[in-house]
Amino acid sequence: MALFLLVLVICLVIFGGMIALLMLSGTPRYRTEPEHMLELFDKALESRVGETEWNVIIGYPIRHDNYLDGIRRRAQRLMDEHGRHGRVSRGKALLDATGQEELAALRDHLAAHTSLQRRQD
Repeated sequence: MALFLLVLVICLVIFGGMIALLMLSGTPRYRTEPEHMLELFDKALESRVGETEWNVIIGYPIRHDNYLDGIRRRAQRLMDEHGRHGRVSRGKALLDATGQEELAALRDHLAAHTSLQRRQD
């Protein structure tokens, strides 16, 4: 009987500790920053990005920065209009030639805006 009570108390302490740990820990947050977008655009222009990585970053709304969310929506529109779904796995580019040009312009615009923003701060 004593062994049963000892095991019960140990289990309750372990489960109680796990529940307390889960209740006290905060929800993890992911914030997309301009550097993440620039890195993704560079990878896409060099044909080193996968469709999954593209969709994870571009498909996630950016609520803390309206300007950056506008860039994200433009990139999403580029994928919808010029994307080559399923061809990345075969070593092809994510976007066609027109999409690559528009993405390069979007990347340059974001880089200029980010450097200007950093200079003002």
